[in-house]
Amino acid sequence: MEYDVEVQHLVKVFDNDVTAVNDVSFKIERGRFFTLLGPSGSGKSTVLRMIGGLERPTRGEVLLGGSRVTHLPPYLRNTSMVFQSLALFPHLDVAGNIAFGLRMRRVPEREITSRVTTALGLVELPGYGARRIWQLSGGERQRVALARALVTEPRVLLLDEPLGALDLKLRRAMQVELKKLQKRVGITFIFVTHDQEEALTMSDDIGIMNKGRIEQVGDARAIYERPATKFVAGFIGETNLLDGEVTAVDRVATVDHGGMSSLAPANGVERGQRLTLAIRPEKIRVGPDAQPCENRYEGRVVDEVYTGSSGKLIVELDSGHRVTAQVQIRDLGEFAGVGSRVQIGWHPENVVVVR
Repeated sequence: MEYDVEVQHLVKVFDNDVTAVNDVSFKIERGRFFTLLGPSGSGKSTVLRMIGGLERPTRGEVLLGGSRVTHLPPYLRNTSMVFQSLALFPHLDVAGNIAFGLRMRRVPEREITSRVTTALGLVELPGYGARRIWQLSGGERQRVALARALVTEPRVLLLDEPLGALDLKLRRAMQVELKKLQKRVGITFIFVTHDQEEALTMSDDIGIMNKGRIEQVGDARAIYERPATKFVAGFIGETNLLDGEVTAVDRVATVDHGGMSSLAPANGVERGQRLTLAIRPEKIRVGPDAQPCENRYEGRVVDEVYTGSSGKLIVELDSGHRVTAQVQIRDLGEFAGVGSRVQIGWHPENVVVVR
């Protein structure tokens, strides 16, 4: 297996004794779109900066293409970086911004002209070379920043929340364009974001960070459907988390939640063990659809949420636990509304056991 990036036991302790990154390790295969996802302050941008050479690790190693680069300065690493602020030069036109890195490397002018033209075509801005930065829209500026990073032909492109300043509609459009661009150029992208939907939409692989550590690495489907920890289950999308203790293990496990019990997969669990069950709202059945479910409860609707494409019911069970269920918009009107009694349920196979 050929890896473009290998991060080995990275640690970063700042001067104020704050540990921003604590023993982080992962590998990225060549040509993958890898996202570091986590809340603000989780250490993801610090990891990115250590890969790019903008921050020196306290301990650990960074390998690019199998070569150790931990102590090399940024200009000796075959990487480029796109920042959230974009850092475009207002006194230069579009072509001048894109060519800046090439001129710093003393590339011949004829080659610069050719590579700038190619880069503008890659980001779908042909003919924009003479425009000034202030004449561009937010999305066009984003493309110029990408072209400037790609024109140096890096092995790895590092992107630190580059879509954060865009409005929602433009951000979603740029997510699609960025993914298409990555597939077209075929180089490894490492993308940092705190937006779960963005990560799930764009990534081949995702590394979930929390408090300076990697909690889980996997593809989007595995991260969403098989979260490894309670933090990942609660951070990615929306989920119902029920803490409890295993009281019996047979074909399935019986878990007591205090006032109610439920059935869950028995793999790897033991009697007396405390754990958390995660159930996605779309896996919960409401009304007559709950009848076949092994886990079935009565409760009262305490809130309804209309989200456009679907609806949500927040149900307080007779045990006092609150559960969110996703329903189709056409079904939302079938329930009597806030205060009405409903039956909900879910199958044990739709439960994920996390710790």
